[in-house]
Amino acid sequence: MPFINDVLEHNREANAQKSHADAASQQRLTTSRFLFEPKVVMQHLRARIIGQEAALGEIENMLNVVKADFSSTERPLSVTLMLGSTGVGKTETVRLISEAIYGRPDAFCRIDMNTLAQEHYAAALTGAPPGYVGSKEGTTLFDIEAIQGSFSKPGIVLFDELEKASTEVIRSLLNVLDSGTLTLSSGSKTIDFKNSLIFMTSNVGARQAQSALNYFSRLPKPAQRLCERLAEQWGKSSQHVIEKALHQQFDPEFINRIDRILHYCPVDQHWLPQLIDIELNKLNQRLRKQGCHVSLDAYAIALLSRQHDIRFGARNLARKFRTQLEPVLARFILKHPLQKKLLIGVKHRQLSVMAHPVDS
Repeated sequence: MPFINDVLEHNREANAQKSHADAASQQRLTTSRFLFEPKVVMQHLRARIIGQEAALGEIENMLNVVKADFSSTERPLSVTLMLGSTGVGKTETVRLISEAIYGRPDAFCRIDMNTLAQEHYAAALTGAPPGYVGSKEGTTLFDIEAIQGSFSKPGIVLFDELEKASTEVIRSLLNVLDSGTLTLSSGSKTIDFKNSLIFMTSNVGARQAQSALNYFSRLPKPAQRLCERLAEQWGKSSQHVIEKALHQQFDPEFINRIDRILHYCPVDQHWLPQLIDIELNKLNQRLRKQGCHVSLDAYAIALLSRQHDIRFGARNLARKFRTQLEPVLARFILKHPLQKKLLIGVKHRQLSVMAHPVDS
């Protein structure tokens, strides 16, 4: 009897656990059809996008709404415009979202708008009209599979460098942003964007805003802060300048179809140590196949940080890694293939590689 009672008790516990698991699974299904977790996506973003907390906070809000799965079925899941100068992380944000949701950074449809600068290039998006060459094929630049995603994963679309596209190309997007559909000119096919996260990037106004920042940067710190406060009060801050340029560049009908307009800040000296750490991690990931690992000492970090050009953002730092650090590292690896733990320092005012000292 005791044995039978033990078996019955065990079965009751197993059934209770199964019922709890089934209930939890059912709750997840009824809460959202999407499998991605916003917290996981945001951890991935915050580890790689530095100094843009306001923009990332808005992206987190957007992902939470999409995950909750009560978005309108008559339009895209979200439409986000990211503004800011080059190298601040706009395009990288989309790559990282793609990587977090799909496991690879290129699982999205990217349209480089600088290739669509002429009016007649609208046909590259909407297809050739009836009677023209290619009209029957219904060809388009859009990657339909990446746009539509799946039941459990949203599609991701990026319109990069929006301000460089022609007015006709921008007009062709109005229906996409409004109703989530695009009918090709031939009428033979309709592309559905209703399961898509639509992102757009633009440098509009960045040059004008950068001119003011360059002027402020030459002033002492207290004077910089005073000028920034006055610029904010007079409507001359970087954000105001960019907003003004945005409304001069695009029609109200287009801007009114955008859910979120995010401002990415210039990458200043304050963030360089974290950005160097990110670039170093990327390098060490690439060195894994050689079994190597590289560290930087304080002098190397200081040298890489020197003469940072705020106009080019994080790309300027990545370029320094490619042109100053990697050639020196490559020569050392080719000359000393058995050395796997490497330390980069400074010798004669240039980066220098040595074997990492062995801990005693």
